[in-house]
Amino acid sequence: MTQASFCPAPKLDAPTLLARYGQPVPRYTSYPTAPHFSPAVDAATYASWLAAVPGDARVSAYVHVPFCAELCLYCGCQTAVARSRTPVKAYAERLVEEIGLVARHLPGRLTLSHLHFGGGTPTMLAHEDFAAILGALRETFDFAPDAEIAIEIDPRVMDADKVATLAREGFNRASLGVQDFDPAVQQAIGRHQSCEETQAVADALRAAGITALNLDLMYGLPHQDEASVRRTVEAALGLDPDRIAVFGYAHVPWMKKHQALIPEAALPGASERLAQAELVADVLAAHGYVPVGLDHFARASDAMAERAAAGTLKRNFQGYTTDDAPVLIGFGASAIGALPQGYVQNLPATPQWHKAVEAGTLPIARGIALTDEDRLRRHVIERLMCDLSVDLDVACAQYGFPRGFFADEIHALEPLIADGLAWRHGAVVEVPEASRPFTRVVCAVFDTRLVASRAAAPEQKRHAAAV
Repeated sequence: MTQASFCPAPKLDAPTLLARYGQPVPRYTSYPTAPHFSPAVDAATYASWLAAVPGDARVSAYVHVPFCAELCLYCGCQTAVARSRTPVKAYAERLVEEIGLVARHLPGRLTLSHLHFGGGTPTMLAHEDFAAILGALRETFDFAPDAEIAIEIDPRVMDADKVATLAREGFNRASLGVQDFDPAVQQAIGRHQSCEETQAVADALRAAGITALNLDLMYGLPHQDEASVRRTVEAALGLDPDRIAVFGYAHVPWMKKHQALIPEAALPGASERLAQAELVADVLAAHGYVPVGLDHFARASDAMAERAAAGTLKRNFQGYTTDDAPVLIGFGASAIGALPQGYVQNLPATPQWHKAVEAGTLPIARGIALTDEDRLRRHVIERLMCDLSVDLDVACAQYGFPRGFFADEIHALEPLIADGLAWRHGAVVEVPEASRPFTRVVCAVFDTRLVASRAAAPEQKRHAAAV
């Protein structure tokens, strides 16, 4: 941030701030956010957008695998438990078909710079599944020599053969799901995973040449307190990760019915959640990790930290990323893609996705075409999420809007500035370091679609708490 040392700290105590600003807000992995997608963007729209991709464009791809060996109660992902190999095998075969469908609409062989397998648990796929999917992708795209090929891993369902498969297929980054190592917390969330088995998987990956490792941790889980969170973070540091993502648990049982099995009385309150988030940040900083955006941390020498320092960090549906490709193509049920014209999302229900691909149709459920104003607001929100700072005049000039376009938003920021959650000098808006956990609250000021939806349906629950 350009003026961080001059930004004030919050002027109110945590309970007061949370009472005023703890309302649900989006995570801003896109703008406009997914609740504003509509069926007006369909398969035909997507086909035309794919055909219009410049032949020299670099692209990235996301492959969604909606299967797990068991369902963790905290999970908010689009996934289901697979009791046998049959549905996973059929899904992998259909993914290959979907890749072929997309390839038919592209202008030619494009260069792929990033590939991410997420879920669910992508390592539910067998060796032959990975070989077929990666083979289809390599037939469609030219992989850049430095392409990042990443995968999310549940250490509880890894073995030596799966590690060998990932290395053989060219994966070079792995994200290990941990969440929490405390036995009482694990019991409450239905995820039993020791530090020792996680360490064994990390060691095996590194030995196989997959040396770039991320960890996922969570705060705000049932039975967590500051002492237990500290123990988990210190144990996680023993795994020597390059990057650590620290997510606040989003308790949304009205959207994810299985979360109703988590006892709400065991969940930390808002002030406790904030204290846990701040404790994690302090512990990681003491061990040399640099805060990246809202909830990521990286070693200072890591590319993500370097991008953050340079103001070139990006944010997409996988979170913070060094991927700046203008085209993201999503494969699999519920996967979201981003193109210069807008966003598209595949059919979320796996049976419907299967039927569409089998029929030779791009399996699009909905999406949104971007307006010029959407692009401007997306830029402002992304820079706040990534840099905690944005120059509104520079942004307006870049996107062809007049200075002063954000006069209403500047007025709406005044209470946040008065309470120390934001700072403004002329057209520059910043989030003070001490207010980093409230970054999404500041972003929401620039989200006119959120303001309109709240006015239209004030009781509708779409998002999780801000902190």
